Amino acid sequence: MASEMMEALMTLCQEKHIDELYLLDRLEQSLAKSYADVLHLSYGARVTIDRTTGKVYVYELVPKGEPDEETGEYAEFDEVDVTPEGTSRFAAQHAKNEIRALVRDAARQQIYEEFSHRIGDIITGTVLQSTPDFTIIKIREGVEAELPHFDLRRFPEERDERPFGERYGHNQRIKAIIIDVRNPNNAQPAVRGERQRPPIVVSRTHPDLIRRLFELEVPEVYEGIVSIRSVAREPGIRSKIAVSSSDERLDPVGACVGPKGSRVRTVVSELRGERVDVVPWFDDPARCVASALSPARVSRVIIDAETRHATVIVPDDQLSLAIGKEGQNARLAARLTGLHIDIKNETLAAKILRDLPATPADLPEQTKKEEAHRCIYVSPDGVPCRNMARPGSNYCGIHERMAEVQVSDDEDSLI
Repeated sequence: MASEMMEALMTLCQEKHIDELYLLDRLEQSLAKSYADVLHLSYGARVTIDRTTGKVYVYELVPKGEPDEETGEYAEFDEVDVTPEGTSRFAAQHAKNEIRALVRDAARQQIYEEFSHRIGDIITGTVLQSTPDFTIIKIREGVEAELPHFDLRRFPEERDERPFGERYGHNQRIKAIIIDVRNPNNAQPAVRGERQRPPIVVSRTHPDLIRRLFELEVPEVYEGIVSIRSVAREPGIRSKIAVSSSDERLDPVGACVGPKGSRVRTVVSELRGERVDVVPWFDDPARCVASALSPARVSRVIIDAETRHATVIVPDDQLSLAIGKEGQNARLAARLTGLHIDIKNETLAAKILRDLPATPADLPEQTKKEEAHRCIYVSPDGVPCRNMARPGSNYCGIHERMAEVQVSDDEDSLI
């Protein structure tokens, strides 16, 4: 029976691509621990398996000499043969468990080596199982991924990667992005039950998911002609992306939207109805902020580069649109541009600027000179222009032409 067990063991090792000597070593260690408990051996046991016949020998470790004075442990042991009957049957059961564990570990190691370099890639899978805490997605035969959506109040160490309002049914096909691949060789698991959970972790809330979806739907993005410069997202509700083009003849927004909105509509469909705004990106921070607040119209943007603060002035009827429902539009625009945005309507802005104190006469000469070179234009609402005047002129480049216009005294004149 013992030789038959060895033959079956070697055959199984060849089928599963497991090293025979490595399996036998692990099997000996596992049997040693088990027999030490079963036979109540105080100092443990050592087990050897005959590589030819498969016969199992169990030896009790008996200490000899004096223990170490500091640790109290023995350095040398005598081995006493205490092999019980039926060891082959006991070893066969252990071999079965060890092979299962080895096959599972080898599969996880293979998955880790294949997918650890693919973090950030998009995958398409089929929903196998959905629970209140996670969803298992089948990528291909033998490869599964976990989409966690734990309640972070109960499990703060876990993740929630499911957008608001999404639910998944059995056999439903979904796209997600790989955000982590668990290493099976970690001595300390990062999360509870890591050994039993799929090694691949995916997300549908990550901002890069939108990038990958546009790469799939827009050839210009895939080829690098159109670049997605920034993404701001509130998963399941609304997102904004800022795009630019390396080709001046190509409209980046139009390329992403597609004919009659077909391309962006496909992305919105994959995101389960999440609204996606596509806006142009500008290197000028003021123009970029004005673009990010779309669809609201912006009158003026004042940038403080040191504090990365942007003060935005909008028409009175555009204030609620610029802020958005519960501040959503302004919040997404701030994430998109990386600036703190303060939005004011024209009426409030005019009152604040009008109440600012005039420059005292005893200010330093440098300050007086700086104020003297500001544009002297004042809007009909009483808001002075804060741009610097052009050299040799009292006006900035925007209002200099207005100063050149001569107003006629003739009431019937159009000028």
